[in-house]
Amino acid sequence: MTKTVAGGCLCGSVRFEVQDNFENFYFCHCEQCRRVTGSSHASNAITHKNNIVWTKGEELTVRFDHPSGAFTKVFCSRCGSGLPHESQNGKDLVVPVGCLDTALSLSPNAQIFCSEKTEWFRKGVVAPEYLGFMTEEH
Repeated sequence: MTKTVAGGCLCGSVRFEVQDNFENFYFCHCEQCRRVTGSSHASNAITHKNNIVWTKGEELTVRFDHPSGAFTKVFCSRCGSGLPHESQNGKDLVVPVGCLDTALSLSPNAQIFCSEKTEWFRKGVVAPEYLGFMTEEH
């Protein structure tokens, strides 16, 4: 039996549930994903477009379609958190993995647009690790 995975935005205004039957889990390094996440890449899981039940606040979501037609972003109008959206091809649901409450059963199975990876990410992460914020003692 497929388990249900819940997720939502940072402020809690928008909540949803999806079945954990994802087809793919990508790290996307394209420029658009880097800009919209403010990070080195987007982490997106792909499933069927109808695999979502909005349990709270769907009316608070805002959809942005890039004029080029190559990019879509859905986010909470209150806190700006990225949320699931139907892909522009109309077949898939793109779920930003960071908005999920728990881990998926699928591990990342591809990195895409690797030609657009940032140089610092390409070299690998060799920085010290901390359990929380760095403090002045560290």
